[in-house]
Amino acid sequence: MENSKTSDKLSAFLKSGIYRFENSNVVFIDPVRMLNRSYTRFRFSPSAYYSRFFDSKETIETSNSKKRKRMDKKVPHELNEREQAATLRHQQVRPMLLKAHELLMEATDLLAIMKGLRGDSNICSSTESSEHHSFIELGKVWQAPLYEIILKAAWKGLERVVPVFNNLVVNEASDDMEAEFLNKKYIMPRESCFYMSDLGQIHNLIHECNAGFNLIVIDPPWENGSARQKLRYPTLPNWYFLSLPIKQLAHPDGALVALWMTNREKLHNFVQKELFPSWGVSHEATYYWLKVKADGSLISDLDLFHHRPYECLLLGYFHGQVRVWSFSGFGFSNTS
Repeated sequence: MENSKTSDKLSAFLKSGIYRFENSNVVFIDPVRMLNRSYTRFRFSPSAYYSRFFDSKETIETSNSKKRKRMDKKVPHELNEREQAATLRHQQVRPMLLKAHELLMEATDLLAIMKGLRGDSNICSSTESSEHHSFIELGKVWQAPLYEIILKAAWKGLERVVPVFNNLVVNEASDDMEAEFLNKKYIMPRESCFYMSDLGQIHNLIHECNAGFNLIVIDPPWENGSARQKLRYPTLPNWYFLSLPIKQLAHPDGALVALWMTNREKLHNFVQKELFPSWGVSHEATYYWLKVKADGSLISDLDLFHHRPYECLLLGYFHGQVRVWSFSGFGFSNTS
């Protein structure tokens, strides 16, 4: 009977990309399988998606982890008020995170699959990966309003050209659509759309989507010392996000708002005391993304002060005519 349950869970995981642990709110997620559910004729390549996946970098990560531990040892013994609050927050969720990780390490059937996720030929055929354009940089130049993207409905033999910036680009068809921009090919999933713009132009999206959204996912470029030092991406000051027109973008009946967070205590205070209230959003629950390697181990020590191996996803609700239920749980995902 137990073997049958395990087999059913694995079968469900292979189809959906979601592995559910019994009698808990813990789930393991394979983003590649989940993303591929949105496509019909094309597939994500695991090796391309997990391009920073363990293997040759594992030694480097171990070295970096040791450096981080040495740095963390320099943290003053007497923590300031904000650091004390961050430590308390961590201690409150620590038992739940340990239990979640324990469940993962006990799922030997899942661990066996995890080790081969990068090269899993059962998920999709491999695709040639190449370096693509930086849309952030292209959006800054004066020619940005002139850039166009070519949408090709190959099965109909149709083609149309539309502006790529400050414009709602839509694939209304029930099949994947090929798109070409500056001699690079992109794939739009069926019945999907995107609006690529500077955050200052976000109000234009309100007029493009009159019905409003019942789910709004936000992953802000929070100010981050690591990102700034490594020049990974440009960041914005916290106050900038106060102007996001969540009330206008939300569906009249209400909307679930999912906000990705770092573990900075200053940021948590800002979101709870300023950002959510300014959006008219109430905090409903918090999910935790626990980052693991291919063998299931954490990417760093759970108690590493400045480099926790988890991030937070805050779930809030903008209240319309209908109120949403409460949520709670954990999520795992592979990462480098």
